[in-house]
Amino acid sequence: MPKFAANLSFMFTEVPFADRFEAAAKAGFRAVEFLNPFELPKDDLAARLRGNGLTQALFNMAHGDFAKGERGMSAIPGREAEFEKAVAAALDYAEATGCKRLFAMAGLRHHGANRATYVKNLKTAARMLAGSGIDVIIEPINTRDIPGYFLNTTGEARSIIHEVGAPNIGLQFDLYHRQIMEGDVATAICEFGPLARHYQIASPPDRGEPDDGEMNYAYLFKLIDQSGFDGWVGCEYKPRNGTVEGLKWVKALGVSL
Repeated sequence: MPKFAANLSFMFTEVPFADRFEAAAKAGFRAVEFLNPFELPKDDLAARLRGNGLTQALFNMAHGDFAKGERGMSAIPGREAEFEKAVAAALDYAEATGCKRLFAMAGLRHHGANRATYVKNLKTAARMLAGSGIDVIIEPINTRDIPGYFLNTTGEARSIIHEVGAPNIGLQFDLYHRQIMEGDVATAICEFGPLARHYQIASPPDRGEPDDGEMNYAYLFKLIDQSGFDGWVGCEYKPRNGTVEGLKWVKALGVSL
């Protein structure tokens, strides 16, 4: 049965970020993920994880200035030094929290994102993280949610992972993004599952809980199990009517947190 991590950037937003760890644990989650770890000092973050018996499944490296429209920098030429600092800062937090997966957001094509820079920076990140046993992961993102995002398809991600060629680079396989961009999710789990270090879930078209919408998640969870994946499945969805109320999907789909 898959292991589920609450995404605290999307879930439990009824309370301040610092209080979402306790809320997630009370709801039954054993792991969390989120976009920005730097909202809290690393020692505070580590204490909240320990105090609530939670594993830090994943967080994002610094990804530029969201307020100015940036969506990552790892594929943006001229920002290599800034990217290395972001990797170092993320490593510092990862070591404090025990996190073993760090997401490197690529950036936007209209900001100059290109493959050569992406591959070069990912090689750098993989080298910097290797000694700590930490993976750098990349994620194809749909062009509806982030127009112009550099990496959009699972096949492109596989090609880049192979070109980087490091043992600690892998795929953050978000099934919501895959459905919007390419569909054929069941076949994709079988094809790309060996590259997956982390999954994420939500239901198109509204990015809500996985018990309604276009996708049969009960079936997809069985495929993930059959693939031998033993990592975390991140619940990166937008609750439709409150976080706790929305957790009815767990029982409905025959899984547990």
